[in-house]
Amino acid sequence: MKIGFVSLGCPKNQLDTEVMLHEILQAGYEVTPEDIEADVIIVNTCAFIESAKKEAIDNILDVAWLKKNRKLKAIIVTGCLAERYGEEIFKELPEVDAVLGVGSIHNIVDAIRAVTNKKKGSKQKYFSHEDCNTVRLGGERVITTPDYTAYIKIAEGCDNRCAYCAIPSIRGGFRSRSMEDLIEEAKQLESLGVRELVVVAQDITRYGLDLYGKYSLAALLHRITEETAIPWIRLLYCYPDKITDELIAEMRDNPRILKYIDLPLQHISDRMLTAMNRHGDSATVRGVVEKLRREIPDIVIRTTFIVGFPGETEADFEELCAFVKEQKFDHAGVFTYSREEGTPAYDLPDQIDEQVKQDRMDSLMRMQMEIKEALNAEKVGTTVDVLCEDYDPVAEIHFGRSAADAPEIDGKVYFRSAERIAPGSFVKVKVRDVVDYDLYGNVVTKK
Repeated sequence: MKIGFVSLGCPKNQLDTEVMLHEILQAGYEVTPEDIEADVIIVNTCAFIESAKKEAIDNILDVAWLKKNRKLKAIIVTGCLAERYGEEIFKELPEVDAVLGVGSIHNIVDAIRAVTNKKKGSKQKYFSHEDCNTVRLGGERVITTPDYTAYIKIAEGCDNRCAYCAIPSIRGGFRSRSMEDLIEEAKQLESLGVRELVVVAQDITRYGLDLYGKYSLAALLHRITEETAIPWIRLLYCYPDKITDELIAEMRDNPRILKYIDLPLQHISDRMLTAMNRHGDSATVRGVVEKLRREIPDIVIRTTFIVGFPGETEADFEELCAFVKEQKFDHAGVFTYSREEGTPAYDLPDQIDEQVKQDRMDSLMRMQMEIKEALNAEKVGTTVDVLCEDYDPVAEIHFGRSAADAPEIDGKVYFRSAERIAPGSFVKVKVRDVVDYDLYGNVVTKK
């Protein structure tokens, strides 16, 4: 029997997909990349904001066409949409045969067997809230990223309770994985050839507080670099109020921890930060950014902002624009506020008109584009370390990423070389040009 997969959402969701893929293969099923050949298709969904829910539903409807017109026998929906809406999915999308909540990914083989042997019209559901309150993230995975890059999820859930966010109600409270479990996984990934390890969770800076009584991310990173030889370790999703001196020192002094941090700030107006239930005021935000740059002068900061949150005035927005212009972040994403049922912000007064939200996002993104182009222009003539990802035979050029660029979300470095460079190799590239967010150059040396 052939099983197809559609995996949506963030890297944390992708890791759940990788665990399910392993369990499916271990059970003797064949995984096919061609949906048209599948007997069962699993859609692993995101439901963080409205656009993610729409993408999930559109994908389910696309797959449903195969059920009516091709050999597809069943559709299984997993992930955040399944956890958040449960049996409502059966009512709104009758083509779906089973739903699995986020704590039930290890029931995927049971679900496949159930939907392929079920009586006509019966629906299957799996919601293990006991698992949601523990951490069953370990075990074997089928790595779906390129061989040289892998994500490692160090915790599940979130305790921050931002007013706009549904994640705590979907994935539960914050639960760290043990350090021993994570070190073992890092060693396994190294044995597979991983050269870049990307550390993820809803909030990696909270790591260890529940298990060890203190923030322990710095200690975890130190152990990973002591017990593996993985050259690049990248940090995503750090919260500004939990950036400890120990973490800053580890990033500064450990050459294998990339001088790169994803620091979602969301706003700078104290009014908005309070309304969003963010931990820390504008002084906290400014202080953390200043300390990171002082202690780690070459640090690359990626951040995100939300515009159009209920009650955001023109003055609040202008304060945010001034902050972005002043700080000149290396990377910044801007999102319009998405009104999500079940969150505290859903019932707030002074909801912002959708067109106003869009206009504010467009304006801030234009500003960030100009900032990024100027920052990239300063790199012309410099030499950067690049992890080669592949070779484009049409353009006859290699491409990869520098330490300043995270996979799939930041820019690329395109470079020419007298010899073919294997994916996963490190090279030094002298930058000669900039186009939008990307750099162009030539190989100087191969590392």
